[in-house]
Amino acid sequence: MTDPKTRSKDAAILVLNAGSSSVKFALFAADTLRPLCRGGIEGIGSRARFGGAAGEQAHLFEGDLLEESNHEAATHWLLDRIRRADGIGLLAAGHRVVHGGPDFSAPVVIDDSVMARLESLIPLAPAHQPHNLAAIRAVTSAWPSLPQIACFDTAFHRAMPRLAQIFAIPHALTDQGFVRYGFHGLSYQHIADVLPGIAGERAMGRVIVAHLGHGASLCALHKGRSVATTMGFTALDGLMMGMRCGAIDAGLVLHLIEQRGMAPAEVSEILNRRSGLLGVSGISNDARTLLVSDDPRAVEALDLFAYRVVREAGSMMAALGGLDAFVFTAGIGERSARIRAAIAQGLAWTGIRLDEARNAADDTRISADDAKTPLYVIPADEELPIARAVISRALPA
Repeated sequence: MTDPKTRSKDAAILVLNAGSSSVKFALFAADTLRPLCRGGIEGIGSRARFGGAAGEQAHLFEGDLLEESNHEAATHWLLDRIRRADGIGLLAAGHRVVHGGPDFSAPVVIDDSVMARLESLIPLAPAHQPHNLAAIRAVTSAWPSLPQIACFDTAFHRAMPRLAQIFAIPHALTDQGFVRYGFHGLSYQHIADVLPGIAGERAMGRVIVAHLGHGASLCALHKGRSVATTMGFTALDGLMMGMRCGAIDAGLVLHLIEQRGMAPAEVSEILNRRSGLLGVSGISNDARTLLVSDDPRAVEALDLFAYRVVREAGSMMAALGGLDAFVFTAGIGERSARIRAAIAQGLAWTGIRLDEARNAADDTRISADDAKTPLYVIPADEELPIARAVISRALPA
């Protein structure tokens, strides 16, 4: 492996993004942050499959087929191929970590103390945090001396005004860290970074970003900073999602426990894994499946998804005091013209007007030229902000 203090043309930054059922990775050239390779493993926990790799180093991952179906094995499979590469010398690794709690508001160099604090946050993100930490341990096992940086989905929102962060609960609980953290922060950071080059001065105005995928949320940006977001203390709050219910009356939760006799674990299973698109449709948690179905329940699930985005967008506009631009990102946001159209129709009163041809083509700007409020589609990239953080934290000039 290349000495971490010596940079060369093949010196690289590794970024790992371990999700609930996937491990995405990217290799970036350390000197220019040019992407050398991207890829990932999908379906972990059921029928794991290598989704492929793209880029000049994609050949590293050709050959053996992946048969393992857990995050640890999948991560080791990826790392083994990188270790065997003659043309790659790793300088450092960066990781997406979903929850940073009250302590982490910026990327941090990982050591034993940081790991212990991150493990204590597992109950706040049980579907993601354990996998994030497993990827860190896998890299430590492969390269014990390699610098590693944790980048947090919650950190971007720590700059929100206090009123946007606190709940109307006893202040003693607020002081203990029971606040709105928000998530998808790395995705929103990327949008904030690239939007000025796309939208010009509007990027520094009042912007709503809709991260719409299996997990979904909205973020209100002003001058490129988060001022409000839909997810809360956990990633269960806010929009309807693939399997999560989103915002729900807390009294309903209490009723299920106190009056229906359900155990907390059973209620958690319903709200986190049996609700959302899956629960409403009774068919699938995947919008792609529902979009090609003529079942009325599939139609209703998608209609509710769009309606919830429109409703929550109204709250984001209230926090911003208006709207200068709207951005779609992530899987559904980038690839579903039908869902984008439904949301645009619901927000037509704001000055949004869709150009149907641009929308069908997934263009970067999908609004009409004379629309008061422009609509954009920008691909999500959670890995590049992590690579930048690695350069600034682990590899100072």
